[in-house]
Amino acid sequence: MSSDRSAADRRRFLAAGLTGAVAATLPIASSQGAAAEVGPFELDELTIADMRDGMEAGKYSARGLVEKYLGRIEAVDRLGPKLNSVIELNPDALKIADELDRERQEGGPRGPLHGVPILLKDNIDTADKMATTAGSLALVGARPPADAFLVRRLRRAGAVFLGKTNLSEWANLRSNRSTSGWSGRGGLTRNPWALDRNTSGSSSGSAAAVAANLCAAAVGTETDGSIVSPSSVCGIVGIKPTVGLVSRTGVIPLSHTQDTAGPMARTVRDAAILLGGMVGIDDEDDATASSLGKSAADYTKTLDKDGLRGARIGVVRNFFGFHEGVDQLIEESLVGLKSLGATLIDPTPLPHQGTIGRAETIVLRYELKADLNAYLARLGPNAPVRTLADVIEFNLAHHDRELQYFGQEIFEIADALGPLTDKVYRDALETCRRLSRAEGIDAVMNEHQLDALVAPTDGPAWVTDLVIGDRGLGGSSSAAAVAGYPSITVPAGHVYGLPVGISFFARAWSEPLLLKLAYAYEQGTKFRQTPKFLPTAELGAKASSPR
Repeated sequence: MSSDRSAADRRRFLAAGLTGAVAATLPIASSQGAAAEVGPFELDELTIADMRDGMEAGKYSARGLVEKYLGRIEAVDRLGPKLNSVIELNPDALKIADELDRERQEGGPRGPLHGVPILLKDNIDTADKMATTAGSLALVGARPPADAFLVRRLRRAGAVFLGKTNLSEWANLRSNRSTSGWSGRGGLTRNPWALDRNTSGSSSGSAAAVAANLCAAAVGTETDGSIVSPSSVCGIVGIKPTVGLVSRTGVIPLSHTQDTAGPMARTVRDAAILLGGMVGIDDEDDATASSLGKSAADYTKTLDKDGLRGARIGVVRNFFGFHEGVDQLIEESLVGLKSLGATLIDPTPLPHQGTIGRAETIVLRYELKADLNAYLARLGPNAPVRTLADVIEFNLAHHDRELQYFGQEIFEIADALGPLTDKVYRDALETCRRLSRAEGIDAVMNEHQLDALVAPTDGPAWVTDLVIGDRGLGGSSSAAAVAGYPSITVPAGHVYGLPVGISFFARAWSEPLLLKLAYAYEQGTKFRQTPKFLPTAELGAKASSPR
């Protein structure tokens, strides 16, 4: 899925955690026929601000919003197009909404997220009636000891958790030939733009659900591409924050040097609101200490429709050239950026992008074993699995359901590795940090005095193929992911009716500036559309952009 690395070494996904009853694997949609029947929906494209204003005016209530979204999930996710993006519903959602409605009437709202229905990726711990399984049958029955730190933050902000979303099982780091959006527990999630197309991963269900208006917004997680890639191919906004801005405590891990949770929404403003509700310093996650004085409770304050005026943006040509239709859209976006007042420095190539992949692969495999073992140990003595080795054995014992489409060779390689004190790991980590930061993003931005870098986020969605596996063309997620730096993707157009995003990324803790730039681009183009639920791509429409 990357232009600079083989599929085997490029598994750029994060997530983990699933629970509850096992969902049957869904068949892939036929490539023939008409769009699935999806009727009008009262909350289509409703923003968080719209919901807030509507609840203040008495037009909406938290309970009413939850009821409407539950109905939409039934009509679109379970019936109709059968997106299969929501793996589990929260049985207490209506009760929580009622409590928040009473609280609003008695004392006013807690903030902009009060009563707002959102979905969580099913690798994020909730100590309630919902499960956390990373899509794996091995974690069915496991119960997290506490809410994830970010879940506690969002509960405190008044968000209502509708349920959990499906994902690429174990963050797509199980096999070289995995299929994004598929999990043993949840089955296959479909792309709402073209049902035979992939949602990318690993935050597949979060992206599809947001795009299809099944929630106000959702939380995803990323190690390398798992937020921005599915956001791009589903036509929504996704933010991959600086590592340490959002706590990872209670999130099923892949890599403590690259993992982060982040917001996924239909607009930049909604993503900014959700991000503000997630940030905070957590004593259990040392990385968050670095965010002291660098986070914000309200990221909407920096949003400015004229925010591109005077900005210096570097065009990273390393990430072009993998698809002519994508290149065409991004070239038109560059013209748009200039018309909105930006100064483009073109090209500004990032060095080392063709060589850093091997070091990243070593780091991810070492950290997968160490970090996953640490997470599983926290589940307690009654957990069905306690180590990565246990998960491997479970999959072998349940091969007909867990290994029916692809194997677990990456798990096996990782489990055979030594501790994080091994020289090969320490050398690889030093290489990743040096090449991605001091000799990468930092060096280029300093040399050209840049505010941000820009590149195509990903290619158009590929046809899902459980026999062959993923067949993505390219993408730009690794630059910011390996550095631990922030990036944001915004819809930039369509190729054959399939969404394509443009990514803005920069130095650590630059979220306010990136949101400002992304918002100005979004407002200048207004390219977000509701998906069409077509059976396949619109092969008569090669490329269309907001211009």
